[in-house]
Amino acid sequence: MSELVTGDAVVLGLRPAKLPSRALALAIDLVVVGTVFGLVALGLALAGGSLDDAAWAAVSVAAFLLVPVGGPIAVETLSHGRSLGKLACGLRVVRDDGGPIRFRHALVRGAMGVVEVLMTFGVVAVVASLVSARGRRLGDVFAGTLVVRERVPAGRAAAVPPPPPWLVGRFSGLDLSAVPEELWLAVRQYLTRMHQLDPTVGRAMAERLGGEVAARTGAPPPPGVPAAAYLAAVVHERQVRDARRAWQGAHAGPGHGWIAQEPRGGLRTVEDAVRPDAGTSDEAAGRPPATGFVPPA
Repeated sequence: MSELVTGDAVVLGLRPAKLPSRALALAIDLVVVGTVFGLVALGLALAGGSLDDAAWAAVSVAAFLLVPVGGPIAVETLSHGRSLGKLACGLRVVRDDGGPIRFRHALVRGAMGVVEVLMTFGVVAVVASLVSARGRRLGDVFAGTLVVRERVPAGRAAAVPPPPPWLVGRFSGLDLSAVPEELWLAVRQYLTRMHQLDPTVGRAMAERLGGEVAARTGAPPPPGVPAAAYLAAVVHERQVRDARRAWQGAHAGPGHGWIAQEPRGGLRTVEDAVRPDAGTSDEAAGRPPATGFVPPA
């Protein structure tokens, strides 16, 4: 199964979820929804003892639509595809193009879930997932969504491809401090999987990510530079800076810069050692500098 790329600061490189993990997530969600619905029904039974049959039927229907149907729709909408069960199993609902779902997607999935899951005890959902190439139930098919895995083994991470040679070092003066880590993650994972995407989807993703990086750095890509090449060059520049900082930190002492030793055992930094007016304590006192040798008696 091909990997997916999601948008809007969600983690990239996700794989379609398998039926066992989806069934476990659904079971957790049903337990939570059933518990909440039972508590709501108990509260209504205690508070609505004086209602007539018509009013009680209306309240019961409203409670059913509010908790078992409206609850999952609201949770998936607000969490962008993560219910409690999916969060526990490391799953998420995304659009077919990898983007986050919206209210209409959650509404279609919830409405179809009443038929697939509640009315048929999940038989229709299981059959549809088994016959689907990507494990989608009918609600996913009509909503244009897909349940994917957010947790993938770390060993499968691919290296970021290098930028074109003519772009190496071109963004050395770019201010990258305002780019958040979530955006760096999205860019890196897009670059590692851009050849697996549909060309149209990949181009749109590169342009969107390139626009976000340019907005954060304040410098748009040079004219004629493709968005994917621009992203690769910017990521390469950040990797060079990270490697330079790591090398300097590995060779630096506890103070500023390397540590040089004075003739009399005092410690000072390289910056002090190379200053023209820097002298030892003997020179400051008007005595000739110590040489380290003892004159003959």
